[in-house]
This record gives sequence, structure tokens and C-alpha cells, in this order.
Amino acid sequence: MSGYGRSNFTWNGTLRELQTSSPASCKERARPAMAASASSSGVEVLLSNLQNLGDIESTLNILNVLDELLSAGTDRRIHYMISKGGSEALLTAMVKSARSFNPNYTLLLPLLHLLAKVGYRDRRIGMKAQNADAVRLTLSLLRQNSKHPRRAAACLWVLQVYCSSVSTANLLGECRAIDVIYRLICPYTTKTLHTIKAAIDALAALLCTKANVHSAVSKGYVAGLLRLYEDWSSKDTEHVAIAIRCALLRCLHEVTNSTAGRHALVAHGGIGLLYEVTQTCLFTKGLESLVDPSVQLMRKCYPKSTLPLKSDLSVYCLELPRQPGSVPAPEPELNGEEDSEEEDDEEDDSNESEEADSKDYDDDLETDPDKLRSRPAPDRPPELLAQYSRLRPELTYEFQELDSSSSEPEDCSSSSSDEEVQSSAEDASRLKPSDFNSCPTFRTKGRDASLSPRCAVLFRGNHGPREQREEEGAEEGAEEAQRRRTMVDTLAERHIGAGIPHHDRRLYRAAAVLAKSIPGFNILAFPDFWGHLPPPGNEPMPPRKPKVQRQKVFEDIQRLLNPDDVINEVVFDLEDPSPQCSSERSNSLKFFSKFESGNLRKATQVRRNEYDLILNADANCSQHTQWFYFEVSNMVANVPYRFNVINCEKTNSQFNYGMQPVLYSVREALEGRPHWKRTGTEICYYRNHFCAARGKKRSTFYTLTFTVTFRHNDDVCYLAYHYPYTYSALQSHLMVLHRSVDPSKVFFRQQVLCQTLSGNPCPLVTITACPATRGMRDLHQFRSRPCIVLTARVHPGESNASWVMKGTLEFLCSDDPVAQSLREAFVFKIIPMLNPDGVINGTHRCSLSGEDLNRQWCKPDPVLSPTIYHAKGFLYYLNSTGSTPLVFCDYHGHSRKKNVFLYGCSIKETLWQSGSDTGGLKEDPGYRTIPKTLDRLAPAFSFNSCNYQVEKSRSATARVVVWREIGVLRSYTMESTYNGCDQGIYKGLQTGTRELQDMGVKFCHSLLSVRRNVPSLYSSRRLVDHIDLDHNSHNCFEDDEPPCVEEIEYSTDGLSKLKGSDLDSDINGNTSSGDEQEEEEEVVVHKGFNPIRRCEGQSHQSSLRSRLFPHLIGHDLEVIEVLHMKRNSCNGVGITGRQYLS
Repeated sequence: MSGYGRSNFTWNGTLRELQTSSPASCKERARPAMAASASSSGVEVLLSNLQNLGDIESTLNILNVLDELLSAGTDRRIHYMISKGGSEALLTAMVKSARSFNPNYTLLLPLLHLLAKVGYRDRRIGMKAQNADAVRLTLSLLRQNSKHPRRAAACLWVLQVYCSSVSTANLLGECRAIDVIYRLICPYTTKTLHTIKAAIDALAALLCTKANVHSAVSKGYVAGLLRLYEDWSSKDTEHVAIAIRCALLRCLHEVTNSTAGRHALVAHGGIGLLYEVTQTCLFTKGLESLVDPSVQLMRKCYPKSTLPLKSDLSVYCLELPRQPGSVPAPEPELNGEEDSEEEDDEEDDSNESEEADSKDYDDDLETDPDKLRSRPAPDRPPELLAQYSRLRPELTYEFQELDSSSSEPEDCSSSSSDEEVQSSAEDASRLKPSDFNSCPTFRTKGRDASLSPRCAVLFRGNHGPREQREEEGAEEGAEEAQRRRTMVDTLAERHIGAGIPHHDRRLYRAAAVLAKSIPGFNILAFPDFWGHLPPPGNEPMPPRKPKVQRQKVFEDIQRLLNPDDVINEVVFDLEDPSPQCSSERSNSLKFFSKFESGNLRKATQVRRNEYDLILNADANCSQHTQWFYFEVSNMVANVPYRFNVINCEKTNSQFNYGMQPVLYSVREALEGRPHWKRTGTEICYYRNHFCAARGKKRSTFYTLTFTVTFRHNDDVCYLAYHYPYTYSALQSHLMVLHRSVDPSKVFFRQQVLCQTLSGNPCPLVTITACPATRGMRDLHQFRSRPCIVLTARVHPGESNASWVMKGTLEFLCSDDPVAQSLREAFVFKIIPMLNPDGVINGTHRCSLSGEDLNRQWCKPDPVLSPTIYHAKGFLYYLNSTGSTPLVFCDYHGHSRKKNVFLYGCSIKETLWQSGSDTGGLKEDPGYRTIPKTLDRLAPAFSFNSCNYQVEKSRSATARVVVWREIGVLRSYTMESTYNGCDQGIYKGLQTGTRELQDMGVKFCHSLLSVRRNVPSLYSSRRLVDHIDLDHNSHNCFEDDEPPCVEEIEYSTDGLSKLKGSDLDSDINGNTSSGDEQEEEEEVVVHKGFNPIRRCEGQSHQSSLRSRLFPHLIGHDLEVIEVLHMKRNSCNGVGITGRQYLS
């Protein structure tokens, strides 16, 4: 298996074959230690002989063999050698050689080189070095050879790998290694560059511990490193020392991992220096490797500042009722409510959404089959369930109107829960102009509901020429007429809008008057009052502008460096009693958010066209800032305005992947284009330097920045995180649906599930088909239909869920044959808004109790979580009467994923994913029926993004509780993206309200798959014509986004650590030059200090000499020849790049 020649020799076998051939071939040589056991491998024999340090020629030959063995192939060989005691052998040999009276660097230098290569891959090299007494010895060698660059570099690389152990790094720090190494880093020079870089890398490695960082800071080394970086950056005009400049940045990153280090860098002008150097690098090709580390360093050292707020707590606080000692029976009007969602916690997780990312996902899975199978006992006594019988009006309605065909049919779709809204709307329709105030306000029951004053000004400016002349000619008459008319009525009468389906402005106004909020809103947001039509065509995801985040960070840093350029004037503050707390600056935008679902706490003008925005936390807590919705006016057309939302909490956002906020223009709506449109350029989302005012535990904030260019001067626009859908919009929508259905065909009943904490009714809607006759058979079929329970909007910020629910409601009330078939097959119990209080007050995730209602399903509190308590009670009631829902689905929105998908529950898939035994486990696969059907029906749906695993952290969500406690096999959370799709016909497009409503329709279509007579249903030509069954989702199993192209975080570890391949390259470059005398001469530097690859024709033996035996080149060439001849005479063994591991 072995062979050799005059100029080269090779080993073509494996390491195990080397075990038998190597000892036998070298028996003639004087190697007493070669007497290894027959079971020893060839590597073990070589290492054993290496530790015994025979003659120099034999030791060099062993090092040669090991180096060649480890240089070819992957790190697997090095790890194999480490497992056989390679690190210990090299350390022992190095210690023995270094402790001699006159160390032989002909042997010691190759030993150090090989030790650095092997030690870098050994995670325990630091402790091994301490045990071998090699740490102080190596540092002593460095002190002795500080004037010999090549030897010093070898010692520095070994010290660097020692520092992989914190205790070893601290030991070196105690031995003043930092001082020794720091003195080796000199200002700009063209000499001994490898040694300088090795010193910087070793210093960076030493700074991995707090003690060493503290020592470096106290000795002023931060300022010294900054001066060195400035010197090398200014004088390296040929850009040949980029590697040294990168290494200096790595040092600065390490030292600034401590607060003292960051303060020292800022105090010595480090941010300004880095900014100036980085700006010059931007215009030089090839210096990109310096820009990103510098930007990250500036971001990390940017001085922390608290949010400019009086308190972290929300502006909206409600005094919560005391919880009674026992659970009282609810009032007769209160009804069981429904479920909540689990999706958002997939993305937001409970109150600390991103914490789930730091956990091992498999550790969160429920692995106890008994817990998965068992059904917990009900959380309330059975006698409390009788109250929910009123929520099944279809069981008691007599349908007397079906007796006589001559009489007018009685309305069987009446509503008992919307009486207040309907009464208010009817009262409003009977009011005379004199019943309204002179100001543009609608007043009823002591409450006002008016448009924003700026909308009123815009409307008056939008009058036609004839009206303007009449006003100018008869000023007093106009004033009198204006006093007798409300702006709301004027808008409703004068401008188009009746073409907006299922929207009635008078009903909306009436519903808004009745909505109860903490601040007592009396202003209507124009888009909600006026209505919205989907814009024509789809809106694509805009491509991310290259390096946009970097540019925004530079602009942020300029604020710190040039404070005189910052205006820093508050232009809106929700806590200020005045609507506009700033001085009347003519050149500043005006903001407003004190309306239903609005959220903007504070706006500060930082530069002429740039504003910092702070969102209001959820009521009664200090977290969950994501949803925003506010009015902006006083803009100049075609001027870019930058908006920075500076207190976002999530670690990532779809805004980094093509998502845009939405904008509504009042001027365009009055011109006949009432559209919410995606808007914004230069959008990015990244971590900033702000922290909580009171130092709460979670004090990391992120900035969402986007630029908007308005189309019209002095317009009134609204900006929102997503398409808003208010509680008043739902109430008025249900009223419109009630009026639109045919009572002889559709049984539509709206009831009140319960009252919320602030006294808002939570609606529950029943939809099914009326029986054909009052005959016993028809009534029996009517009253025995299975139930399907749908819920939505447990998280207020997920307005996309409401748009999906809107599509579901409208479809189920339509004349579509599929809708008619579904009504005839099922009774739909729908709770379209589980958290009305949160929606009204503009919160993102919580109710007014400050709790995530989707984490309260296990044991909901009847006082603090009434909607969840009664929704669960209603489900208990259905189960107790033998009407367990066939399907339960909770509609949610997802902010970190694209497409639409379902979460379900499966024992088998949960156990399989967790690695548990599933053999013999039987499970009904029916939970996959609806997702598979949706995959064929809905272009936005992704079956591959669905998940059916039960996580411990989701055990209190609606999906899991309804599955486990109520026994609903098909219990789902439906997640809809805020952004768009990455598959199918919608690929690359952002979803709009049209697509969201269509998803609600498609979900209804999918329910056909759970009908008893599915085959006959699908064979019906009448229904197939209405359903597209040809769509299939993409075959991709990656449902999370790839890493953002730019770093959202500023890494606490600074630059990536030096790679093993880079270290090998540095070592080889150090050994491939000339002799010691050449080191003192000026050298030609190659960028990156990578060794020059030898041409293909150069002999392998010559390469070995230049790499492992640099000290022998030149005046010691004769020694090489003697060594070569002796090796040939003893049939020595060499190894080339073959397969060495069997």
C-alpha cells in the first residue's frame, strides 16, 4: 500500500492500514517508542513517538506526515487525531522542546504551527494546555521572541487557540499577556504584517472575558485601538492591509461587549471616527468587508436612550373590577362565547412573542400520550350551562309564517342583540337638520360622533364653484344652513359611496356612537365612516432597495454626530389635552389618532421631513406595540417624508420581506377612489438604541422606517399597519347583512354573547337555512343539523382576520348555490369579534385586562375574560346536548409568514415529531380533510405551511382547548398573512381586502368536504361550476423567511470569529516566506495575507519544505537532502490527499 521515490513518497491506504505498515517499515530506525501494541492505529503510533521526542530528523518526519495528513481533506481527520490524543501529544512535545536549555526552533516552530491548526478544532485545548503547563510556557516563548516576527507569530496563534477556554484566557490576562500582545501591534508599516495580524487576532481572542475587557479598558487600550485603526485606514492607500483593519475592528467589537468598553469608545470619539472612515470606504471598491462590521460596531455603541415618555404604561388604563371569590352565574343576557386563536403566539407568542424562537421547538412539544388523549374535567358545574340555551334560537323558533302562503312572511332573521344599534340608526334617519349641532358633530344619548376637523376643512374646500358662490353671496344664510347641517350628513348626501357593498354610513355612525372606549372617542376616522373599495388590480411586493438599512442607520448616526441639525420638537402627544401640542409650525405635519382603533402615542419632528413615532402599548400594560393607525395632514405634495416607528417589539417583521403599510387619502376618496392602498418606499425593520423608560425586563426595541410621498397638497391621509376594521364597522355590517337576507330562505339571528369589561356587547350570529315547511320531517332536519363554530379577532391588531370573517359572513348570507347548500347542511355559530374592547381602543394583542385572551382558555376568568369564559361555556353546552361542533376555526393574522395556512391538532404527528414511539397508535385523519381541500381551492393557501402539533406553550389557546376539552377533531387556527404570497397565482403580490375576503369564501367552500353526502355534492354540476378545484400549492417545506439580507440585530459578538481555514491560511503564509533575515526586510503584501498557491507543476516535496520546514530553506538545504535520503533508506511513510479514514 505504500511507495516512494526520489522526490516524493505516498501512502495510498487508510489510517487503519497505516497501523500495520508504519511500525514494520521503520523498525530499522532507532525508535524505541515505536513498540506500540498491535491494536494501536498508525496515528496513535506517530503521536506516541512524537511525545518521546527522538532525534530531530525523526520528529520532523513525523510532523511532516501529520501535517500532510491533516492538510488534505476535511476537518474530520483533525477531529480523528484529536480523539486519539493528538492535542495532548503536540502539547507534550512542545513543552519538552521549549523547556530545553537552548530550544531548537527548527523543531519548535513546526510544532507550534501544527499545534495551532489542531488546537483550533479542539474545544478543550485551553484546559489541556493548562494541564500540560503549556500556557505560561507559550507566553514566555512569546516574550523571548518578540523581536523575531516569525517565531512570535507562531506563539501568538497558539495563544489565540488557548483562549477558546475562558479560564485559560483569564489566566493569560493575569500573566499580563494583554500588555505583551498589545505592544506588538504597531502603527502602519509594510513589514511583518503576518505577525501584526496574529497579535491583533490573539488580542481579540483574549478579550472574550469580562476580566480581560475590564483590564484593557482601564489601561486605555480602547483609545489606542481607535488610533491604530485610524492610522492604518488613512495610510493604507493601496488597500493591502484590509485583513489587519478587519482584525482591529474585531478587537473593537470584543472590547465593546462590555458597557465600559462601549462608553470608552464613545468617549474617545470612536463613533465619529468609524463613521468618517466608513464613508470613505463606501466609494472604494473592495472595502465592503470593512463597512458592515463598522456599521454594526456603531450601532452597538450608539448610546442607549429611553423612550421620551412619562411612563411605559399605556395611556389608556381601566380600573379593573375585583375578582369575586366564587364564580357567579352570569346575567341572563350574557352568553357563552367562543374561542381564541393560537396563531399569533406562533408568531408573537404569548406576551413575549419572540421568546419561542430561543427555545428548542421539539422541547415545546407535548410528549405525554396520556395528556394528549385525556379530556380534562369541565371548569364549571353543569347547572351553569343551561343559560346558553338561548343561544340556540333555531331550536325554539316555530316558523309560523310557513303555515300560510297568503300572508306576508314574518322576518325569521330578526336580531335581539342589535336593537340598540338599529334603534339608534332609525332615530338618526328621522332626525331633522335642526336636531344637529352647528359643528360637524352627530350627538345622541350624550355622545358625539364627528369627523376630524381637518377632514371638515378638506371637505369644505372640495365644494363645487356654484356652492362657493352661493356661500360668498349669502354669508349669513350659509352660516345658518351650516349650523343646521352636520358634516356627516352632508358627506353622506353629497358624495358617492352608495356603491360600496354592505356599507351604510348612517348605520356606521349610529354604531360608533354606541361604542364605549376608555378615552371616550367622539371623532370618526374618515376611512371607516366613508368606506373602502379594493383598488383595481393587485399590488406587488416592492423589491428591497440594496443596503437601505445601512443608509437609514447612517442617517440615525448623523443625529448623534450633528445634534444641532435635529429639530426634536413634539408635534403630537396623546397625553396632551390639546389635539396638537406643538406650536403651529407651518412646515410640520399634523397627526391625530384619538378615534376608534387608532394608535399613535407621540410624534416628534426630528428633521424637516422626518418624524419619530411612538405607539401606545396595550391598555393596562406596557407591552405589545405593533398596530398603528393615525391621521396625518398638512403635507406638501411630491416631498418624501420619512416615518420611524421606534418602539416596535418583534425581532423581525414582514416589512423586511416586501410588506408595505397602507394609506387612505381623503381627497381621493372624495374624488371617487375610496381605497386603502399599499404605500411606502425604503422600508426596513431593525434594532435601535432605545430602551424602556422604566427599565422593564424586555427593553429591546426595533425601528420600522418607511418613506411616503403624498400626491396632494394639504390632503388628509390615514396610515395603518394593515387594513383597519373597527368594531363599529362590524356592528353596521351585521345590520346590513340582516337587512339583505331573504327571511324566507335564510335564518339569520344576531344575539349578544356577553358584555365586555367596558360594557360593549360581543355579538354572536346564527346562520342557517330555513326549513322548507313546518312539517315534522323538515323541522327535524332543521334542528338536527350539525354546528360549525367560527371565531375571529381575539387579537385586536389582526384586522386581516376580520376581513376574512367579512368574506365568510357575506358568502353565507348570499344566494350562491354553495352557500345555500352549506346553510342546508349546517348551523353556523359565529363570534366575529372576541375582543371588542381591544379593537375599539387600538390595542394590538390584549384585552383591557392587559392579558392575551388567547392564553385564557384553560380557566378563563368570568370577570376579566368574559368573552372567552362564555364562548367556552357555549361550547360546553353544545357538547353536553350532543351537538359537539363538527368544525371549529379561529381566524387570526400572522406577521412573520406569508400565505394562509391552518394549525390543527394531532396526537400522532405530535409524538412523531418529538421522537416518541407511535407504533400501533390509531387516529382519525379527518383533521387533514379541510386543509387538503383548501389546498386545491384557495390560491393563497399553503398546505405545506400547515402544522398539526400540540405545543405545551399553546396548551391554553382556543385551538388546543377546544380539541382537548370539547372533543372537536377539526379544531383549527387559520392564519392569514399581513404581507402576501410566495406561491401560486398570487406569488410576489401583497394581499388586499379582496383576497382576504375571498379566503373567507374559500374556507366555506372547503366545508363541503365534511358533509355527509360529499360524493353526491361534488358530482352536482351546479356546485362544481362555482368551485375551482384545480389549484395546488407549491411543494416547499420551508415556511419561515430566510435571514434578512441585512443584519436586523447588531451582533453582541461583533465580527464572526476567525475561521479555521483563515487561521490555516495565515500559518501557511507565515511558513512560506524566506528565512529570518528576510523578515526584517520590506515584504510584498498580498491582500488578505493568503499564501500564494503554487503552480501545478511544482513538486509536492518542495511544497512540504516551504510549509513545514521554512527554517531549513536556504542555508539548511543540505539538511533537507540528508533527511530526505535517510527517509528513503528506511522506507519511511508519507501521506497524500487520498482517503485516510476507512
